[in-house]
Parts: sequence; C-alpha cells; structure tokens
Amino acid sequence: MASVASSPISFAASFLRIKSFPLSPRSFPVRTLRCALSSSTSSSEPIEFDISFAPSKPTPSSTLGGGAFQQLFIPWIVRGEDGKLKVQSQPPAQLIHSLADATTQNPKKKTTKKKPQTASAAASASTSVSSSPASRSEPKLSKAARRFYNENIKEPPQRLSKVLAAAGVASRRTSEELIFDGKVTVNGVLCTTPQTRVDPARDNIYVNGNRIPKKLPPKVYFALNKPKGYICSSGEKEIKSVISLFDEYMSSWDKRNPGTPKPRLFTVGRLDVATTGLIVVTNDGDFAQKLSHPSSSLPKEYIATVAGDVHKRHLMTISEGTMVEGVQCVPDSVELMPKQHDIPRARLRIVVHEGRNHEVRELVKNAGLEVYSLKRVRIGGFRLPSDLGLGKHAELKQSELKAMGWKS
Repeated sequence: MASVASSPISFAASFLRIKSFPLSPRSFPVRTLRCALSSSTSSSEPIEFDISFAPSKPTPSSTLGGGAFQQLFIPWIVRGEDGKLKVQSQPPAQLIHSLADATTQNPKKKTTKKKPQTASAAASASTSVSSSPASRSEPKLSKAARRFYNENIKEPPQRLSKVLAAAGVASRRTSEELIFDGKVTVNGVLCTTPQTRVDPARDNIYVNGNRIPKKLPPKVYFALNKPKGYICSSGEKEIKSVISLFDEYMSSWDKRNPGTPKPRLFTVGRLDVATTGLIVVTNDGDFAQKLSHPSSSLPKEYIATVAGDVHKRHLMTISEGTMVEGVQCVPDSVELMPKQHDIPRARLRIVVHEGRNHEVRELVKNAGLEVYSLKRVRIGGFRLPSDLGLGKHAELKQSELKAMGWKS
C-alpha cells in the first residue's frame, strides 16, 4: 500500500502492480490491471480500480501495416471535489493551465574558444586593459572577502598632514603649514584643512605642483648608537644630525627596494648633543608618539659618569627627585655601579620614565655632582646591543618592538 498525495496531479508508480508484457510494434494489446490505493485522509478500506490501457474492442478504421491499431490511454488518478479518488482518461485541468502559463527558458549562449594570441597581441591587449578605468577598479569579491580585506589589510583613510609626512614631503608640523598656505590640492581641489581624510591609493594629492606617490614607503624601525656631537633634529647645517648617519643606507635604497618611495626618517624622542647611546629612528609617526609621550611611562635607563666621589647622601638626594620644567620628577631607581679598572670615575645607573628634557642631568646636578658623560642603554625592555658601535644602526625586529611596548 502507498499513500496518495493531496495534489490532484500526483501519480506514483508504486500505486500500480503491473505484470510485464511484450509490446509489439504493430499493435498494442489491451491490458487490464487492478490498482489498490490507500487514502491518506481516511481510515477506510483501500480503493480498487480496474484500469484499461486501451479499449476492449479494436478500432477498425485505424490500421498500421495491415494490423489493427488500438489507441493507448493513460490513466489519471485525481481527487474529485467530493474528496474521493477517481480515474479519468484526460489530464487534470490544473495541469493543463499550468502548462499553458509556463514560460520557456532562454537558450544558453554558445561559448566559442578564443584563438591563442601572439606575444605582441597579448602585450597590446594587456596594456589596453590595464589602462582602462574598469581594470583599475577593485575586483568584484564576496561580501565576506571585502569585509576581511577592509578590516585586516586595507588601511583606513588618514589625515592629510600625516599622509604628507609619511610620503616624505616634510615633518608633520611643516606639512600642516604647507596645507594652510594653500600649496596642497586633493583631486584637483585646493585643501586647507590638515584633518581632511584622504586615501593616497585613490586620491590624487599634489604639493607645489608635484604629485606624491600613491604607494607610501614601508615603515622601518632602527636602533642607533648615537655618538657625541650629533643632534636629533634637522637643526642648522653646521651641526650634524643623527639622520645623516643613514646617508649610506638611503643612497642604496633604490637598489634594495626598486619602485618603492624612500622613507622620511626621524628620531623617537631626543638626546641632547652631549648624550650618547640608544635612540630609535623610524618613519612611523604613531610609533614615535606612543614611545615618546610621557603617558606611556616607558622606563629609560642611563649610565651617568660623574666627577668626584659619590656618597650615600648623593644617592638619597637623587632618589628624592627635583623640579624639571615645572614638574616634580622622581627617578624609578638610583644605583652606584662598581668601579672598573679602565674607568676611574664613579658611575650611576639611573632609571626614569618621565622623559623630560635634561631630566637625568638635572637630577645629578641637584645632588651637587657634575656629569662627565651620559649614555642611554635601555628603552623599555630593549637594551642597546653590546656589539653595536658608535654611529652604527640595526633594524629592529617585531619582538624587539614589542619589548618597547609597541603592538603593530
């Protein structure tokens, strides 16, 4: 037994028990079968039908090759208006209406294989495609792929002054002055607001008629062992800047990075002209702001070589702190280092976190001592490498940047 669906045009082969019989190409013999159906809406006895696939008597007018031809009837089992199943020889009206209202599908377009192009034709085609506006647009990707690209890869629009500084035009402050002076245009429109958000990859930015590159230089980070007599700003021409120590590195930039703009380097924080030791050089403004700002409370360790003998009262006075730039600065720790045979003068290890100008010198001076030399040896968790000579620099790794408290 099998259940009959409620649709009036449903028909299942499992409803029929048909014995196999040969069909002759000349005639269709009459075959009668008994069909047992079970209604899904009633619990009564199964309904039986006697179904004939051809009339019981042959039609004399229809012949095929001298033999009698009998018309083949297809039974349609439907449910009538009274809810009972019945057999009829004509298709249901609903099926006929559905076939009449059905629309045909458009035929599929035939795809023709392209003939292989020659090298010259392929080159000209690629040139024309790359120069077209459609090829310069972003490829059509799924929403998930675009969301992942925007959140993890694509950089958001940045301030105009920051983009100019990153492109090596000038410092952030000088870039703002250029914008205020009306020397910067964005997409052909004069822009006098440094806070304007721009995308260097999409927007056309000109400074004094010169277009800045769409591709910004990569971010670089260096640890420099600053020698005495160098300043940390551009300054005057007669005074050497620590950036001049990177002249050889910058001159070979194009060979090592063809097609990539040169970075504009600057120091993170400052060391005075007489102080030596560790200083970080980069072109990442966010990184420099994070490390140099007093709110970061990043510890910095100095070795101060002083003239004269150091007593306990000197250490107590230094540890109590002093006023620097109108702010009471107290060091994190003060320690008298053991004497060495090759260094006759006393040395103090002083750790501070304020980063005020001349802070360590003011602490030592307030204790009645004179600083002979001052060297910075540590920033955060990164210590100046012992094999890094004066005036030499080394590129910082991600682990070393994290030691300074930076998360890129």
